Amino acid sequence: MNIKKMIAATMILGMLGMATASATGILPTDALKLPEWDVISSSYGGKLLLSDSPEMVYGDGIMYRDSVVGNARLFFHHVNATQTDKRIVAILENEEDRPAEVIVHRYGLGGPNKDWIQVGKDAEVAYMDGGPLYIINIPPRGKALLSQKLGESVVKPDMLVNGIYDFMTNRMVRVSTMMMPVDVKPEAFAGQAKVLAADEYRLRGTFDGCERLLIGAKLYDGDTDGAVAVTLADNNIDKYVSGIDATDGSKVCNYGNYGIVYHIFLPTTEGKPLSYSINPRGGTYAGAIGLKYRHANLPSVQTPDDKLFMGTATEAEYSEIGKFPGGDSLWLTFSPPGASNLPVKLIISPE
Repeated sequence: MNIKKMIAATMILGMLGMATASATGILPTDALKLPEWDVISSSYGGKLLLSDSPEMVYGDGIMYRDSVVGNARLFFHHVNATQTDKRIVAILENEEDRPAEVIVHRYGLGGPNKDWIQVGKDAEVAYMDGGPLYIINIPPRGKALLSQKLGESVVKPDMLVNGIYDFMTNRMVRVSTMMMPVDVKPEAFAGQAKVLAADEYRLRGTFDGCERLLIGAKLYDGDTDGAVAVTLADNNIDKYVSGIDATDGSKVCNYGNYGIVYHIFLPTTEGKPLSYSINPRGGTYAGAIGLKYRHANLPSVQTPDDKLFMGTATEAEYSEIGKFPGGDSLWLTFSPPGASNLPVKLIISPE
C-alpha cells in the first residue's frame, strides 16, 4: 500500500474507532488508567521455532533451521526483498534411518501478498479457526514440504508470507525456512543452501514452551471491580521469552512473543453480562481472538472486525470481542499477530 494513502486511511479509521468506543459509554477513554487485573502466568507445550530474521530477505538461502522431535510450532514471517519472483517454503528433513510421521494439527497461512497487515491478519484468523488435520510421511533421510500450497506459490517482490504451523513428529526432523528460485526443487535446494545472516533485530530462534496459560488470580465481579485490564506482550507485566538461535548458538529474545499462543481464563461471578475488548497500545494492529464458550468452540472474532486494522489512537480505540454472562465458562485464545505492533490490553468491563 502507498505510504501516504496508508497514513490517511489510518487516520480516518482511527477517528471512526474513537467515535465507536465513546458511543458505547462502557469503556473509559484511556486504557492506561484502568487497574491491572492480576493473573497467574505459566508456560508449557513444545518448542517454538521462530523465523522472522531476516524479515526482509535480500537473497536466496535459509532464514532459520533447527531440529525437533515431539510437539512443535513453526512461526515464519518473511518478505521477498529482491527484484525477482521467489518461493518461500518450509521443508522437513527426516534425520533418522526410519520413516517419520509428521501430524500437522493446527495451522494458519497468510499471503503471499503486498498488504502486510492483511497477511498477518489472514494467518491469525486461519490459525484460530483451525483446519483439517493432515499427515506428512517422510522416508528415512528424506525431505518433504510442510505446506504444499506454499510450495506452489510464487512470491513476487515486496510480498510477505506469514505462517503458523503446529505439528507433532515421531522422529527427529530438521525444519528449515528458505527463500529460493521458482525453478528449483525445494528438496535439492535444501541440500546446498546456506544460512542467511540475521538482521539487526535477530528475531529468530528456538524457544521452550510455545503455550502460555493466564488464569485470573481471583474472581472478577463487574459490580464491584469495574473495568479492568490484562496487559499482553509488553515485556514488563507479561515477559518476552528467551531462547537460542540454533544456527549460531547465540542467546536471543522473542521481542513481541510472536508465535506464543495464550490461553486465558478469567473466572467471574454470576450476574449481568460482561464485555470483553482489545485495546492496542503499540500502534497498527490487526488480529483475531479464539473463543471457547461453555466448552464449545466458537468462530474466532477478528480484532477489529469492522475494518482491516486499528491502532492510530491507542488511548481510545477498542475492538469488542463479545458480551458473555458472568459466571459462564469462557476461554480466550490470543497470539501476537504478524505485521502488528505490541503490546495490547484485554479489557473486561460490566455491560
